[in-house]
Amino acid sequence: MKKVAFYTLGCKLNFSETSTIGRLFETNGFQKVEFQEKADVYVINTCSVTENADKKCKKVVKEALKYSPDAFIAVIGCYAQLKPKEISEIPGVDAVLGAAEKFRLIELLGTFEKKDKGEVYASEIKEATSFNQAYSYGDRTRTFLKVQDGCDYSCSFCTIPLARGNSRSDTIENIIAGAREIAATEVKEVVLTGVNIGDYGIINGERVNSFFDLVKELDYVDGIERIRISSIEPNLLTNEIINFVSKSNRFAPHFHIPLQSGSNKMLKLMRRRYQRELYKERVEAIKAVMPDCCIGVDVIVGFNGETHEDFLDTYNFLNELEVSYLHVFTYSERANTHAVKMPGKVPMNERNERSKMLRSLSEKKRRKFYEDQLSKTKTVLFEADEENGMMFGFTENYVKVTAKYDPVLVNEMKKIKLMGINNEGIVEIEEAETEQLIHR
Repeated sequence: MKKVAFYTLGCKLNFSETSTIGRLFETNGFQKVEFQEKADVYVINTCSVTENADKKCKKVVKEALKYSPDAFIAVIGCYAQLKPKEISEIPGVDAVLGAAEKFRLIELLGTFEKKDKGEVYASEIKEATSFNQAYSYGDRTRTFLKVQDGCDYSCSFCTIPLARGNSRSDTIENIIAGAREIAATEVKEVVLTGVNIGDYGIINGERVNSFFDLVKELDYVDGIERIRISSIEPNLLTNEIINFVSKSNRFAPHFHIPLQSGSNKMLKLMRRRYQRELYKERVEAIKAVMPDCCIGVDVIVGFNGETHEDFLDTYNFLNELEVSYLHVFTYSERANTHAVKMPGKVPMNERNERSKMLRSLSEKKRRKFYEDQLSKTKTVLFEADEENGMMFGFTENYVKVTAKYDPVLVNEMKKIKLMGINNEGIVEIEEAETEQLIHR
């Protein structure tokens, strides 16, 4: 039996697709092993959101060959679609597959015999029109369920439409069937993922449903304790969705909403589809019906044209906003985007300084959010990781907690009381007196 190993760079969507491709290999007689083990085939699923992610590809290829010098190396994912020839020339790479080909790699690559040079299987992105079902399984407490792919937006900094194609979705029926499969595995939490999930509902180029239609149907799926909505654009996060989540038994009070800049001038340069006033309105609407809701924010610093005053505009806007944490991205130029032609390039040392300031603000925001949750009773889902005799988990509103390791608690949900914050910034707990493990 041949052995296959995987390495995934990037987002939750990539994890869901890697896991599904892994199951395809197992169905075709391969044994899936850890990346650090000697394998016959290595599949590297790449990301291209930042320059760093591109550079990691070469390093991962080198690592794979260290474990197994004669292994077949296949590279898939966003970077593979954008720069297939460049990747095919990396020493040791045998095949590069684009967006339309990655789910067909077993069919296209056959016996996985080592090549003299890397072969490219990558159509133009306009050929990536089909939706491939995917969800992660077996390597995490939670599952990432893919519901949407591609993007019709044209943000000036982003390569994702070039790497994944136009917005397209699975049917509600297929997603519900996938959710039921997941429920049968006893996974407790599902995270809905995609490129632009708020745009869910486009099938074969036509809008058939809305994201709200999907959310309502998923709330009826028995066996899943908790559902999270991953990143959703502020202009697509409607009051209907917010109010529904506030009353739902399954959907978690946790939203991750990209902002990218708190300056209206910068939002316009980024070609975002909203101004900061709408963003503030969405945050206030959430907090009005879910005061304990966790709200995460994506923000980019050092974008072309961003002056020090523009950055302070963003900093002050976020400082005053009732959000819980920030994901801070230092802008890096991406080939074939509108942004690379824009004037006003910010020096890298200035970008790094701005990034450092916002990361510090994020720590303060998270600390304040955790402090506001102390003495409250929440439900935590415990994970398998153990560190120095301790285990970890997350509440429904995404507070990270720690407790003494107990194998009985792994992948279980338990009512707890949030008591204090330790030196690592993680919340310590005590068991709620009258509550036991929760089984729906």
